[in-house]
Amino acid sequence: MKKILLMLFVILQFSCNKVSHNKLGIDNAKKELESALKDTTKISILDNNELLIKEENTAIKVAEPILFEIYGRSKIEGEKPYEAYLIKNYWVINGTVDRYSFGGAFSIIIDARNSKVINVIHYK
Repeated sequence: MKKILLMLFVILQFSCNKVSHNKLGIDNAKKELESALKDTTKISILDNNELLIKEENTAIKVAEPILFEIYGRSKIEGEKPYEAYLIKNYWVINGTVDRYSFGGAFSIIIDARNSKVINVIHYK
């Protein structure tokens, strides 16, 4: 009897600890987007000169999924170590290639203020 009560207690605790979330749905997402695009008076959470992407590691974490999608994970990871430079509020991130190999590497430029991709290319 004690084992059954203990088992029921554990099951009850497990089921009560589950968290369920309500999704707002695509219609709500469309309304949010429409509202954000129409209302130019909304105050940005960042000043024009404040950086959203402040650290090199963050810039690389933003760039990698984009590069993986376009060129493939193995190709991009084969161009490590990356070079990343913050220049005039833009992250310029380049892949590197072995000095004895032929071919080029990727280059991606990301606006550090809003994470907008300015340019993506892979040199041959």
